[in-house]
Amino acid sequence: MVTLTGNTIYLRALEPEDLDFIYRIENNEAMWQVSNTQTPYSRFLIRQYLENAHQDIYEAKQLRLAICKNNTADAVGLIDLFDFDPANQRAGVGIIIQEQAHRNNGFGKEALGLLINYAFTKLQLHQLYANIHLDNVASTTLFTNFDFQLIGVKKDWNRFENRYHDEALYQLINNN
Repeated sequence: MVTLTGNTIYLRALEPEDLDFIYRIENNEAMWQVSNTQTPYSRFLIRQYLENAHQDIYEAKQLRLAICKNNTADAVGLIDLFDFDPANQRAGVGIIIQEQAHRNNGFGKEALGLLINYAFTKLQLHQLYANIHLDNVASTTLFTNFDFQLIGVKKDWNRFENRYHDEALYQLINNN
């Protein structure tokens, strides 16, 4: 069974050629509030990261995959499993679609569906979670469409734009 290929997109491992794409994402200050980043990344650091991206999820405790349209190897976004905890069979999920033109085309939805299937069938995870800013309606809609449940709100959790913002915690439990 193929788990990382969908109808319009596929998920693939990161390649050295993704350096510029990741550099643009990591250094886009508008994205920093979502990734809890406060400083830019150099090409050198990203190159080092890519050189170690081959590490197994059990070793690195994370997995970052490029989201690509089926007809090209060029990435339109990234999807991550992070805080991978094999003992408790859980991981966090993060997703970003880089360009506005690629948003609202179903790429994120299809990528999340593929990742959930991969996490539950191949990695045998019991649960996934996502941290979402309360004002991020698109992400809230995306995750709740896959039955992620709101389990709590972390008050004043993140500070950006000179004020504190709440962050919601969503969880999906695999009951199979």
